[in-house]
Amino acid sequence: MRRLRRILLAAVAAPLVVTVVGLPGRPVAHVSSGRSALARVTIFPMVRLGNKPYPTPALADGYTPRQIRAAYDLGPLLRRGINGRGQTIVIVDSFGSPTIRHDLGVFDRRFRLAAPPSLRIIHPAGPIPKFNPGGRFMPGWAFETTLDVEWAHVMAPRARILLVETPVSENEGTSGFPQIVASEKYVIRHRLGGVISQSFGATEETFPKGTLRPLRGAYRLAASTRHGPTVLGASGDNGATDLLSNQSCCYPFRVTSWPASDPLVTAVGGTDLSLDSSGHRTVADQVWNDGAAGAGGGGLSVDFSRPAYQNGVAAIVGRHRGIPDVSLSASDVDPVDIYASFPGAGGWQPAAGTSEATPLFAGIIALADQKAGHPLGPINRYLYSMAKAHDRGIVDIIHGNNTVQFFRHGHTITVHGWSAVRGYDLASGLGSIDAAKFVPELASLAG
Repeated sequence: MRRLRRILLAAVAAPLVVTVVGLPGRPVAHVSSGRSALARVTIFPMVRLGNKPYPTPALADGYTPRQIRAAYDLGPLLRRGINGRGQTIVIVDSFGSPTIRHDLGVFDRRFRLAAPPSLRIIHPAGPIPKFNPGGRFMPGWAFETTLDVEWAHVMAPRARILLVETPVSENEGTSGFPQIVASEKYVIRHRLGGVISQSFGATEETFPKGTLRPLRGAYRLAASTRHGPTVLGASGDNGATDLLSNQSCCYPFRVTSWPASDPLVTAVGGTDLSLDSSGHRTVADQVWNDGAAGAGGGGLSVDFSRPAYQNGVAAIVGRHRGIPDVSLSASDVDPVDIYASFPGAGGWQPAAGTSEATPLFAGIIALADQKAGHPLGPINRYLYSMAKAHDRGIVDIIHGNNTVQFFRHGHTITVHGWSAVRGYDLASGLGSIDAAKFVPELASLAG
């Protein structure tokens, strides 16, 4: 399972045995789960809500739906009825979560959100194995599913959710993608949704030679279908580098991940939001970089050349496809709350990473689909046109970088990334968004 999902989670069952390692500003427990990627969970006391014991979301210290909606200026849209009605957000995850229906209900009740019109779960690539709470991959994917579903729903509360679960874990280019591609082709051919959210990926260098490009079939199909879906991909959580094929950290040089690096996919990077209790910014957004190889992914593809829509930023990307395209909230220090109750989950937890940013943006695209009256298909050319025209829906980010350090064999390795600058950069892309302006601007261009 990819560490793209830098969820503050524990992939464990039974009692937790923890050693506090700490993140800035909060206690964090490091849990050994048998995976190469660290799993993290914040331990909090339990209180009662009604007649059942649930942890209080505020104790998870994550941002709430109210704060994130305010930060991205969703209020004017929601008040006008632009809330995702009639649209479907497709979320793709290996294995899914056995408790997602219940967990979304608890999440909605706690934050006084209306339930989505439907939460449908399908398995186009075959039946899902029985959930194993002590397994290497399933608990992490269940947390991923929880984050994706709950926060896409926050951004587009009246959109339908289609959860596409696949039966094989996606593991750094070595497995999982054939089932993901087959499932997404099924969704596209049957016109089951207008935006596909992918909070996973694999370092381009981990794909055996000649195996990556044949996996692009779903994205080609989406792009060739009239009013086909917009496809999103998380840019990664290891800054300017990413994981090795054995899922350990990390390449000692700059790399990027696919499918975010695919020119037919919109790559979603990460920012750090500093918000007050009402969701108002206390400082300007900056590139997510919490250190210890926890930062927004970005860089230059070694597999894909510069697409036409990036010709205007050729001075930055050269002959290569550059990512990300846009960036949203992802910081471990300033996460969001999720609720998960599958065995070992622990209830309310903070969650973060570009796995957060991607479903947030998927919800916003569902709003634009509603405004336009149809799915928008590939949107990158519109995003770069909007930025070139200085449309107010694109908000530039000019602070931060995605340089990271990690330890290997007793040595500190630094992979120098890129700094945010005015205009496009390889740390934040074009920047972030103001949804109240972005949604009508994008719908008008793509309409």
